[in-house]
Amino acid sequence: MPVHRETRLICSCEGTMSLASETLGATGKPASQLCRAQLDNFRQALGEFAAITVACTQEAPLFAEVAEDAGFAGVLRFANIRETAGWSAEGAQAAPKMAALLAIAETAGSSFETVSLESRGVALVLGRDEIALDAARQLSGVLDLTVLLVPGADVAPPRQTTWPVLQGRIARATGHMGAFELTVDAYAAPAPSSRARLDFGPSRNGAVSRCDLVLDLTGAPALFHHTRPGYLRADPRDPVAVAALVAEAGQMVGIFDKPKYIDFIPDLCAHSRNKKTGCTRCLDLCPTGAIVPAGDTVMIDPAICAGCGQCAAACPTGAASYALPVVGSLAARLRSGLSAWFAAGGRSAPVILFHDEAHGAALIDAAARFGRGLPAHVIPVQINEPSQIGPETMAAALAWGAGGVRVLAKDRTAHPLDGLANTLDLMAAICAATGLPETACGLIQTDDPDTLEAALWQPAAPARGARSSFLPPEDKRGLLTLAMEELNRTAPRPAERIELPQGAPFGTVHLNLDSCTLCLSCVGACPTGALGDNPDKPMLRFTESACVQCGICAATCPEDAIAIKAQMDFAAWATPKRILKQEEPFCCTRCGKGFGTGSSIRRVMERLDSHWMFSGEDGAARKRLLTMCDDCRTQEVVIAGFDPHEAPN
Repeated sequence: MPVHRETRLICSCEGTMSLASETLGATGKPASQLCRAQLDNFRQALGEFAAITVACTQEAPLFAEVAEDAGFAGVLRFANIRETAGWSAEGAQAAPKMAALLAIAETAGSSFETVSLESRGVALVLGRDEIALDAARQLSGVLDLTVLLVPGADVAPPRQTTWPVLQGRIARATGHMGAFELTVDAYAAPAPSSRARLDFGPSRNGAVSRCDLVLDLTGAPALFHHTRPGYLRADPRDPVAVAALVAEAGQMVGIFDKPKYIDFIPDLCAHSRNKKTGCTRCLDLCPTGAIVPAGDTVMIDPAICAGCGQCAAACPTGAASYALPVVGSLAARLRSGLSAWFAAGGRSAPVILFHDEAHGAALIDAAARFGRGLPAHVIPVQINEPSQIGPETMAAALAWGAGGVRVLAKDRTAHPLDGLANTLDLMAAICAATGLPETACGLIQTDDPDTLEAALWQPAAPARGARSSFLPPEDKRGLLTLAMEELNRTAPRPAERIELPQGAPFGTVHLNLDSCTLCLSCVGACPTGALGDNPDKPMLRFTESACVQCGICAATCPEDAIAIKAQMDFAAWATPKRILKQEEPFCCTRCGKGFGTGSSIRRVMERLDSHWMFSGEDGAARKRLLTMCDDCRTQEVVIAGFDPHEAPN
């Protein structure tokens, strides 16, 4: 039975790293070859500790195997301090960074759901020539195939009809692995008498094909984003790419799990109210078509979503949030890492470098092995997708003491980084207004380790005198609001109000008091409760920190009395439910009971002045009815004995 809670096992990797074991909280015997000659040190720890952090990722499979053989039931974690810190021109000064990396690794991540997709092997091969037929021949024993050739294709008739070869042009394509549906125009079957070339009979439009997989060898523009599960595409002129497609397709029979990248809460969505469109940020940014309008909210198809995270980064309400990991978990890791940095003696403001595994980790590894590596003040944090990083994460990192945030992405990304660009514009405005460098948050887009080094090997900024220690809330909107407040509070020059670019997730409403009649239609339409009323008297109240600038209030207002403006007014944030307009209730001219508002009654009467029903003596009587409450209005009509709908004399 383990007698201690947790330990850290640190290895100098055969003396190639300078380590400050005490600073790093290492326990047990010092190691220089933990994965080989000193493996017994690890075995001993398995029997003594409930949680073990091994500062090595290269040999993680070996350590995991040894732990399994020993029946270890505790927590086994791994942290890379070699390529990310020790193997650097500043490796000797990297103890605070190593401490940060270990703390990040030891902060628990979050679980995520998966989506199951099933392929029964029914495949449609799209092609223009013999290459498509050859691919089909290779896959004929594995998949249930149909070949669809573009009109005009010049191919020899097959000696034997093993699988259908048809003609057609894709007019529409929807779905995903296991559920593709394609509409085919110019659809035609082959003529059995085809001799020198495959001829086709009469064609028709609107044929429908349903399949599990689509193999596109036409060389034409893609039918789907390349990340669509079950859609495989290769340039028919590239034999290597075609061979890779065939090999991959041969393995795509069965049930496959993919992460459910986005958690979505429809009740928080600010897309629409009462058929008035508001926020469209996620719809504008999604590169795969996974997001579509669904009434007052949107619908995200987890089977199509490729996990770029731009929707979650841009969502102002937190309706869409990234699940790999959830935003609160990522923030907690950042907080732990930055706290450990300063606790270990870090005197500069470190730079957080967000990167993915496939591209970013490989680039960092190359820089460590063949170049100067990462500077001692740059802390790499691995995430799933660079574009998942939103303003709440950047603001939180800066508030906790980071001197900058960098996001590392490919030179040619799989999807546009428009959402990330918007986030960086927002952070530039906030940093400039609060005395931080306007370039505190930035994008490094490169496939070259030398270029990465050049971008990062810059003088470290001194640590700021004020740093926050706030605990990150679990909800995205809560983290966004709190991080912005704390960033402003700890900034060199705190601002009372910051002008923000259009589309920012914060702002105010400007109300034309003369036009507003307190009809309160905006209150019913506001999806976040930023606009509210008072049940006791005619009043319009506004909670500025809750406004997400969706614009539904302005679109709904029948008097065009509302305009929105992006900003952060911290004084207004501290004053919830600010009164925009209030009136005394209009009193019934018959019984004196309050109902409606004076402005609304006057507006209605002004607009009816020119109406034929309100002219003459009877019209004046009808006008008087408008000044009465419902009960008195009914009594007056009965007592007067006139039809309010009859034409005046």
